Amino acid sequence: MLLSYGEAEFAGYTLFKNAIPLKCNEASMSTLAEHPPEMTMAADDFQALEERVLRTVELLKGERELRYSVEQHASRLTHRVEEQAAHVAQLEEQLSGLQKEREAVRQRIERLLKQIDELGE
Repeated sequence: MLLSYGEAEFAGYTLFKNAIPLKCNEASMSTLAEHPPEMTMAADDFQALEERVLRTVELLKGERELRYSVEQHASRLTHRVEEQAAHVAQLEEQLSGLQKEREAVRQRIERLLKQIDELGE
């Protein structure tokens, strides 16, 4: 059911016989000021719009939950990478120490072999 302009003014912005009258911006539409349009939205159209809004809200909630989950996962991975980097640094330091120790042992063995060769002469 469509409402005339006078009925729309009377009804305001409330539901009036299964229709919701909508006012347009008459100040910026000078040609419409002489003959105001009858802009109404049927209850079915409003219900369809409401369902779309509710689906959009649910989609947004789901996306926010997914974003939170992904951020938490990224945080855990970042923490894990930091731990692994510290462990790698420790292993590199240990490797460097073992390489120095191996070089020292090699030099001692060479010196001992040289001494054995000198005794055998």
